[in-house]
Amino acid sequence: MVMAGLAGDERSPRNGVFRNGMEYVTWGRGAKSLLFVQGGPGSSVPRGLLGTLFRREFDAYLKAGYAVWIVARRRNMPPSHTVADMAEDYARLIAEEFGGRVDLVVAESFGGMIGQDLAASHPESFRHIALVVTGAELSTWGKDVDHRIAAAVIGGDTAGAGTALAEYLFRGPRTHWLRTLVGPVVGRRVMGRSGCPAADVLTEARAGLAFDARSVLPLIRPPVLLLCGGRDAFFPQAVIEETARLIPDCTLTVYQRWGHVRTASSRRVPRDVLAFVREC
Repeated sequence: MVMAGLAGDERSPRNGVFRNGMEYVTWGRGAKSLLFVQGGPGSSVPRGLLGTLFRREFDAYLKAGYAVWIVARRRNMPPSHTVADMAEDYARLIAEEFGGRVDLVVAESFGGMIGQDLAASHPESFRHIALVVTGAELSTWGKDVDHRIAAAVIGGDTAGAGTALAEYLFRGPRTHWLRTLVGPVVGRRVMGRSGCPAADVLTEARAGLAFDARSVLPLIRPPVLLLCGGRDAFFPQAVIEETARLIPDCTLTVYQRWGHVRTASSRRVPRDVLAFVREC
């Protein structure tokens, strides 16, 4: 069965590894390129059911003529690798594999931190950029979650790291039992063979703890779309609004009743991104 308006081969993922070792999955063969920089700590190419769920979130972009590329972070990053260093990795990737520029960057959560540095340091790398559920600095609670992830990784506690990651979805003491239940599964997925190496999860967690883009944001010259949830525990609205003020040309949209995951997975996001692209 072919979805109306979407060619069959556009629904089929094509996986591979770029020459620099960064893994990717891509859908669509449109003339325009969309680079999606996913959240973290830790990144991996979505496969199986997760890949199908990811692809559905990009249907609007495929219909609009984009080829969508999800590209995981470098493997075996140096322990001192920062968010700015990761932005340099993506800038080099765009220069080497995408002819120097992609049409659209959509950068989400931890990926949105990378997107902030990419926009400030390499505006030539893209035509348009949208930052989703991200901000200039993680909240105290967000830093605590990432710190617990890092501590679990250091101790080789895969289940503990997964339990901390599950707090992205299930917050508060009432859902502790659920986090404990799904923690081992999440940990194996993120740090197992099909996921991201534990050392890279740790490197990203440390980079997230150190991240503060306030000095970088005023250097951004291209127009930026910032889409966030009003109930995001990782990036509270005060931080979101400060982020928007510091970017010289920023369009801010806040989905007031939504949290981090609800906003990131909403089909309103691609509609608003595409409207921004048409208007710029």
